[in-house]
Amino acid sequence: MMPALAVLLLLTACSSEPELPPREKPPAGGQLDYQLGGAYQPDVPVKIVVRDRSKIVDGRRYNICYLNALQTQPTGANGGLDWWRQNHDDLLVKKPNGEVAIDPEWGEGILDISTGEKRNRILEIQKKWIKDCKTSMFKGVEPDNLDSYRRAEGAFDLNATKEFMKAFVQYAHEQGLAVAQKNAAELGSAGKKEIGFDFAITEDCQAQGQCGSYAEVFGDDFFQIEYTDEGFRKSCADRGGRVSVIRRDRNIVPYGHEDYVYEVCPPSV
Repeated sequence: MMPALAVLLLLTACSSEPELPPREKPPAGGQLDYQLGGAYQPDVPVKIVVRDRSKIVDGRRYNICYLNALQTQPTGANGGLDWWRQNHDDLLVKKPNGEVAIDPEWGEGILDISTGEKRNRILEIQKKWIKDCKTSMFKGVEPDNLDSYRRAEGAFDLNATKEFMKAFVQYAHEQGLAVAQKNAAELGSAGKKEIGFDFAITEDCQAQGQCGSYAEVFGDDFFQIEYTDEGFRKSCADRGGRVSVIRRDRNIVPYGHEDYVYEVCPPSV
């Protein structure tokens, strides 16, 4: 029999861990609208809306707050490339010639998470953004660019990404926010089991042959954005009606723009 003192110490240790507030995941299979290029009124059936952290939520739907976790923010002075250069230049990955390493597709600087000290400093900056998401009534967070290690000039690897995201997700959970794994199928089961992601948002997983990886880890708790007609049609045939699948234009422009594309899978016959 365990001594009474040992039992008391064990109970004290267990109860000392802070209890996380409840968090709500987006409804599995719920129709998604991905509005990163600008906010607009979604179609009536839409249940989930993803918007930039600077935008106002849609009060009638589940809202997901988008922010760059591993690169500079796409727009705005607070968190943009110039802001990081002026305030935290040493937290940007540099090339051998001293220039900032840039994501060539979006023109965003890569944040340097190569050491524990730098990861802590970057997260302290982002904690305010995460908290702002909660204050603005978002229910979930989408931290983007988990694949930045591929563009980091060798400064850090996937393991550093995992360590940073563990702390990021823990803090978001402490705020009562669910957190999405954005792409990065190479994380495998670690995305959910080690890091703690609650669901996934994927881009072109059909075209890249990766949808099965997300389904294996998250079941139906992943949301597909396809940018090609072929990938969209195949996704609808494979899992439409069970997993949320939408077709969007590559630049995710807002409704009313001449390049705007938004489709959902047709009803199952």
